[in-house]
Amino acid sequence: MYLTWLDSNSWLIEIADLKILVDPWLVGPLVFGNAPWFFKGERTQQRSIPEKIDLILLSQGLEDHAHPPTLEKLDRGIPVIASVNAAKVVSKLGYTKITTLAHGESFTFADKVTIIATPGSPIGPMLTENGYVLVDTINQTSLYYEPHGYHSPTLKELTPIDVVITPIIDIEIVLFGSFIKGVSSALELIEWLKPQVIINTAAGGDVKFDGLLASALRAKGGAAELRNLLAQKNLSTKVIEVAPGKRFEVELARAIGT
Repeated sequence: MYLTWLDSNSWLIEIADLKILVDPWLVGPLVFGNAPWFFKGERTQQRSIPEKIDLILLSQGLEDHAHPPTLEKLDRGIPVIASVNAAKVVSKLGYTKITTLAHGESFTFADKVTIIATPGSPIGPMLTENGYVLVDTINQTSLYYEPHGYHSPTLKELTPIDVVITPIIDIEIVLFGSFIKGVSSALELIEWLKPQVIINTAAGGDVKFDGLLASALRAKGGAAELRNLLAQKNLSTKVIEVAPGKRFEVELARAIGT
């Protein structure tokens, strides 16, 4: 398994000889609702769009997960697996191979990877978006991705999961509380899933943010704090910090042949 963090929530996951592009924001600024005064993200270093993408995986329909300018640059014939909300975005953009997964549903892609949708981030009072478990059916390895740190107890039924990509830093809006849940949520998840590796997402990278919302954001926690908590509980999960844009191999003890 190879992973490349493309900043923010964007990842390239190489699993079972497939290239899966997750929540891509790769071109232009990130703006919510065409209101840059409220929030605007810009890259300090541009990321190339990966070549030969086999599948696009979208966890949410908001711009930082289903980024319209990026999706417009990609081949509309690439298959997409998406939450209900994200499927509406790619449908409007003219994508032709869309599989919508509701919570608890699964889909096996190319007879190699089974993707299971789990309850993820609550977006407003009536909408909960997706997390995903990806199972390499050839090598019998697995990965869980959820970009805001909201984890359903139903994940316990899928234990163990080898690799987790989720926030390990809390990001809160002043006076309103956390909207990205980090260390405490990650610790509970590790106790559930017993992963070999956990990797941070959603924060940092080669990105700068401006606007009213950005000025109200505060971050706390991180890899060092999580490592200390894991040591106190005698949990062996390895916390990996990755550099944006750098492809790296995740070596797993349970992979076939080890």
